[in-house]
Amino acid sequence: MLPTVEIQGEVGRVILTGQFDFSSHREFRQVCETLIANPNVRELLIDFQNVVYLDSSALGMLLLLKEKIGAASKSLALVNCRDAVRQVLEIACFGKIFTIR
Repeated sequence: MLPTVEIQGEVGRVILTGQFDFSSHREFRQVCETLIANPNVRELLIDFQNVVYLDSSALGMLLLLKEKIGAASKSLALVNCRDAVRQVLEIACFGKIFTIR
């Protein structure tokens, strides 16, 4: 999976495709760190529209991202979650930790 990045105004969007798992961690971390370091980006959206699978390592990556976003005083939302992805997030109680739209 190679994440795609879009920036519109103060919003940075990371568009994920295919499987979001441990093999994606390096690329995911790099694009997110770049957006966090961008002073013009105030909100980060992780777009799951094209994700067909995620595993526990993906959940861990999201938790680490949440910490980094908070330390940078920026906001984070998980968006366009398909049913299978939303179900995994709900089982993990991520709705209590993240904004899911």
